[in-house]
Amino acid sequence: MRRSNARIPAVDSRTKMDSLMPQLRPNASRSDIISRIFIANTKRTKRNLWIFIALAAIFSAFCYLFVVSKGSRNSLVQKKKFGVVIDGGSTGTRIHVFKFLINEKGVPVYDFGKEGLSSLRVNPGLSSYSADPESSGDSLLDLIEFAKGRIPKDYWGDTEIRLMATAGLRRLDVNVQERIMESCRRFLSSSGFKFQNDWASVISGSDEGIYAWVAANYALGSLGGDPQQTIGIIELGGASAQVTFVSNEMLPPELSHTLKFGKFKYNLYSHSLLDFGQNAAYDSLKEMLTSRSHKLSVEFAWKGISVDPCTPSGYSHSMESWNLSADALDRKKDKYLRPLHAKGNFSECRSAALMLLQNGREKCSHQRCNLGSIFIPPLQGKFLATENFFYTSKFFGLPPRAYLSDLMLAGERFCGEDWSKLKNKYNTLEEEDLQRYCFSSAYIVALLHDSLGIALNDDRISFANEVGDIPLDWALGAFILHNTDDSDVGQTGWIATIIETAIEDNIRS
Repeated sequence: MRRSNARIPAVDSRTKMDSLMPQLRPNASRSDIISRIFIANTKRTKRNLWIFIALAAIFSAFCYLFVVSKGSRNSLVQKKKFGVVIDGGSTGTRIHVFKFLINEKGVPVYDFGKEGLSSLRVNPGLSSYSADPESSGDSLLDLIEFAKGRIPKDYWGDTEIRLMATAGLRRLDVNVQERIMESCRRFLSSSGFKFQNDWASVISGSDEGIYAWVAANYALGSLGGDPQQTIGIIELGGASAQVTFVSNEMLPPELSHTLKFGKFKYNLYSHSLLDFGQNAAYDSLKEMLTSRSHKLSVEFAWKGISVDPCTPSGYSHSMESWNLSADALDRKKDKYLRPLHAKGNFSECRSAALMLLQNGREKCSHQRCNLGSIFIPPLQGKFLATENFFYTSKFFGLPPRAYLSDLMLAGERFCGEDWSKLKNKYNTLEEEDLQRYCFSSAYIVALLHDSLGIALNDDRISFANEVGDIPLDWALGAFILHNTDDSDVGQTGWIATIIETAIEDNIRS
C-alpha cells in the first residue's frame, strides 16, 4: 500500500484547548462559566457536609447509648445501700450499721469487715428501764446519731432500721416489755430512717440462736452447702445461753427448726437457756449461797456463814451492789440472807455451778435432760463457743483451739490466788469484772463438760468471736435474713440462696 505524501495541516494549541471546552452559547462569557462551576462545587460540598454531619450524629448517638447502658449496668453492680440493726442486749444496747452493694442480679453483696460494718454500744441495757419504761426510747439517741454519722443523709429515708431485744427483756413481765418497746418505737419512728412498728420486738431465744448460726456459717463459707459440713454454735451471753446445731436425731417439735438454703435443708436444734447466761447464773448462785433454806447454801455453809468458792479469798462482798431478785430482796429485809465469805476454790465452784445447772431436773419430761429439765441432743460436729466463752479464754491467754483442760488449769490457778495479788496483776480491770473470772471458768467447764459431755481434751470446740474479720454476732445473721429476697425461699422469712463467696476458714483470736 502506497503511503500518501499529503501533509496534515498543523493545528494551533489554542484551537486544540478550545475544542476541549464545553460548547457554550455564543453569548456566555468566561466569568459566567467560572461562576457556574463554583456553584456546582458548592452544592456538592454542602451535600457532603450534611452527610458527614448526619453520620457524626448517628455515631455520637450510638456512643451515648453505649455509655449510658454501660453506666446503668455499672451503677446497678455498684448500687450502694445501708441497713441498721439494734441489738437490745441484757447488759447494753449495740447498734450495727451495715453498708452493702446490690449486684447486677439484684442480689446483696455483703462486706462485714471494717468498711462494711461499724458498731457502737451504750450502757445500760433496755431491761434496766423496767422501773421507767417510757424513758427507754431516749437511751437510743447516741446510737441514732452514730448511725447518721456513717450514712449519707440522702440514704436515711431508704435505710431500714430494726430493733431486736433479747434475754434481758425476755426475763421481764410481758407488760413491761411492751411498754419499753412502745417507747423505742416512738423514738425510732422520728429517727429519719425507714421504720415500721413491727421492726422493734423482743425476739425468741431460738431465733437468736438461729441468727447466730447463720452468721457463723456465712463467715465460714458453709452456708448453702452440705449440712454435715456446717458448724454449731454455743453462745454464753449475760442473761441466757443458746445452743444451735444440725442434728440427725428426731427432735421435739418445739426444739426443731427446718431451714432451706439453696439445695439443702438444715434440721436445726435451737434452744435458748434463759437465766443460764453468765451474769444471770452468777447472780442466782450468790442468792442460793446466801439463802438459809437452799440446799446449796447448807452444803457451802461454815459456822453460820455461807462460803463463796467462786470468788478469790480476800474479796469483800457487798450485798448492796448485787442484782438481787424481788424474793431475795424480801429475804434481805427479813435478815434471812447469810453473809457471804469469799474463799476461792475451783473444784468447789465447779460443783456449785453444776448444782445450779441441774436445778429442776426432777421436772424433766424427756427421755434425758442435760441441763435441769432441758433436753439437748448429743452435740454433732464442730462448734464455735462465743461471747463470754471467748472473753474468758482470752482473759486467761488461751488460744482459740484450747482444750477445756487448759481452761480448767487456768481457772484453778486464778481461783486459788489471793485477791490483793490479783488486783495488782490486773490493775486495769474493774474489780467487779475481775472477780467473776473464777466463776466463769468453773461455770464453762461445768456447762460444756459436766452437762453437755464435751471431753476435756476434745478439739471440736473453738473459742472465737470472729472468723477472719467477720464478727460472730447474731445481729449479722438477722441482717442477712431480713435483707435477702424471698422470691426463691423455701420457707417464708429465710434465705434460700447459696453464698457464692467462700471465706477462708481461719479463726482469729
